[in-house]
Amino acid sequence: MTQPNDAWTGQGEPIAWRPTPEYLERSRLLRFMRQHGIESYDALLARANADPAWFWDAVSADLDLRWYTPYAQVMDTSQGIEWTRWFVGGKFNYAANALDKHVGLLGTGLMHAQPEKTALIWEGEEGTVRHLSYADLTRLTNQTANALAALGVSKGDRVGIFLPMIPEVVAATLACGKLGAIFIPIFSGYGAEAAATRLRDAEAKVLVTADGFFRRGKLVAMYETADEACSLAPSVENVLVVQRAGRDLALKQPRDAWWHAAVDGQAGEFAAVQTDAEDPYMLIYTSGTTGRPKGAVHVHSGFPVKGAQDLAHCFDMQPDDTLFWLTDIGWMMGPWAISGALLLGGTLLIYDGTPDYPGPDRLWELAEKHKVTIMGVAPTAIRSLMSHGTAPVAKHDLSSLRIIGSTGEPWNVAPWYWCFEHVGGKRCPIINYSGGTEISGGIIGCTTITPIKPCSFAGPVPGIAADVVNDLGEPVRGAVGELAIRGPWPGMTRGFWHDRARYLDTYWSRIPGLWVHGDFAAIDDDGFWYILGRSDDTIKVAGKRLGPAEAESAAVSHPAVAEAAAIGAPHAVKGEALVLFVVLRPGQTPSPALTDEIRAAVAATLGPALKPESIIFVSQLARTRNGKILRRLMRQSYLGVPMGDLSSLENPAALAEIAAAR
Repeated sequence: MTQPNDAWTGQGEPIAWRPTPEYLERSRLLRFMRQHGIESYDALLARANADPAWFWDAVSADLDLRWYTPYAQVMDTSQGIEWTRWFVGGKFNYAANALDKHVGLLGTGLMHAQPEKTALIWEGEEGTVRHLSYADLTRLTNQTANALAALGVSKGDRVGIFLPMIPEVVAATLACGKLGAIFIPIFSGYGAEAAATRLRDAEAKVLVTADGFFRRGKLVAMYETADEACSLAPSVENVLVVQRAGRDLALKQPRDAWWHAAVDGQAGEFAAVQTDAEDPYMLIYTSGTTGRPKGAVHVHSGFPVKGAQDLAHCFDMQPDDTLFWLTDIGWMMGPWAISGALLLGGTLLIYDGTPDYPGPDRLWELAEKHKVTIMGVAPTAIRSLMSHGTAPVAKHDLSSLRIIGSTGEPWNVAPWYWCFEHVGGKRCPIINYSGGTEISGGIIGCTTITPIKPCSFAGPVPGIAADVVNDLGEPVRGAVGELAIRGPWPGMTRGFWHDRARYLDTYWSRIPGLWVHGDFAAIDDDGFWYILGRSDDTIKVAGKRLGPAEAESAAVSHPAVAEAAAIGAPHAVKGEALVLFVVLRPGQTPSPALTDEIRAAVAATLGPALKPESIIFVSQLARTRNGKILRRLMRQSYLGVPMGDLSSLENPAALAEIAAAR
């Protein structure tokens, strides 16, 4: 196996995967290109960037989107590209497209009705499995919409969804869409204050939650957290409680009701509201480096369309595919998977549990049992599962897999190869995918029709005019720069909830006319793109810009290191010094000698000037639930400064350990 040999994660590695005739013949992206007389991927990107109205009109047809009223104009930039309106004049309801179209209730067209096809598979951590056809899911969604309407929910009202990944989370999400209501996805692991912050800011009218769920065989009492959150969010008038854990609770009356009592007796028919293309359907909160969480506003013809297009063009998802992405409803990949998979007429697998319980082969067992074809995992999950060796993977038949998806953070080379070789059998492409909540999906990605280097991206996702630029907005090649976008796209957030100025300041203020995303990126001599970590995590040692992923990849190249996180700490001479938090592999023990070895390994990769000032051994890195490393919080804990918003933090003990070590 090729070992890491460079400072940019993966740069310098040879091409590891090339599209085979099987992938090319199947590709819906290639069919799209041929239909429009486009001969190469680069030519597609160029045409889409030059004429975005043509491209997104063609995407609407390619995805077989059904419009109640056709749009009169694809895009309107009269208020500036920051506030571009899309599919102007069109009436479009994404939930009707995700469900009604497939059961023959929304017009006729390219896709035939398939009411008995499996739409949703759910597996709980304890092993319980449910299958719902498109007809089943449509009926459950309609019953839920009727139940919410009975509580007074109507177009424009906000509904909090604070649920684990169970079938009801899908039905509740889609029911809000059918009603024209706006749903607020809330991470199932949040505490009361974090949940309440979102409910208060959105002025949510209803909350959908559960009595509890299971993690590593233990009950997590969710209802109590929801109850406390509602006491801090006075706008919440009603709470529906799913009996996921089978608890016999005394609900607070008259505010609360059991889901089954409110939903099961409702009619299975519901006519979706004919929403405008620009009507909001989701308000999803993300944490910034400062201040309260930001509520990104997304519309019916935005996030769902962009997500489905990415799944179609990057991941080649088609109706015979089964998608499984390890995520939570509170992270964008949860709503993304729900709307994207169902808009494309595929099957979605959701899992309510942890990836290594009851054993380290749980993910591979899920893939084998449910014949998953597209499986999404974060690099952090792979790094964790690597420590168990290859035997847990080898015991399962993963021949159904066609695509391995990855998002959330940069790869290191060794884990990438481990996943490519042992999970994908060297035959499945790893579709690296990077973007964000405010993007509605990817800025850059891989495809099944372009070669792949370890840890790399083929380039911009079609329809995204991405570039790597310097501080003046000029293109940068062969060096590190900012990831930026030069034009609008339908999935861009329509601003932050009640805070237009903050939206403009966050993305459009640094370089006029460019969306600056806050990622550190580079393009190599062969045209492959790399994400090197958040640019607001950038470390500058004696004037040298260093992405955290560069230092982390160098540290992980040492055989004793399982994971690492890099930060910059103030230094009287250098400005900043490199500090590494290191998690060791099982059986390894911290020692001064090991510290010196790791420092030497980093220096050998990055150069003596970038040798770490400190190596701090910890048992875990601070993370979000979906695996992103929270370097900002680790740095602030290390420096002993106020940390601000902690709502995205999954494991507070990680910060306590760092604080004790300083």
